[in-house]
Amino acid sequence: MKKTPSGETVIVPRNFKLLEELEKSEKGHGDMCISFGLVDSGDTFLTDWNGGILGPPATQFADRFYELRIHCPEKYPAVPPQVQFVSKINMNCVDSKSGKVNGNKLPAMRNWNRNMGIEQVLQSIRMEMVSDQNRRLRQPQDGTTF
Repeated sequence: MKKTPSGETVIVPRNFKLLEELEKSEKGHGDMCISFGLVDSGDTFLTDWNGGILGPPATQFADRFYELRIHCPEKYPAVPPQVQFVSKINMNCVDSKSGKVNGNKLPAMRNWNRNMGIEQVLQSIRMEMVSDQNRRLRQPQDGTTF
């Protein structure tokens, strides 16, 4: 949602929001410890995305790059994207068998609003990596996948 100069609230259409997110990511604006972009540049509905998170220092995730898949459903941004790790990872908000992120356990997804985006979800995952309950968890061998 955006406010006009006259104070009216305008709901930004799904594809406009996603195009804005894609442009920001492609231009390298924002957090350089995360990355995201379309799986297929010909995806006119901007549905399926690749994501990446650089593991934070002083944690078990340090010096690793984690690959994710992000699916923006038809109701996005009214609902959060669905996120699944490709790289094996051990975290309390990630299903250990499938790699799917549990939205109820991730603050950005649990407190979702339509002004948030893919970047905020990836940042929230990275912040969970440094949390007390995750930072010292033993991790699978680097390079393994779900």
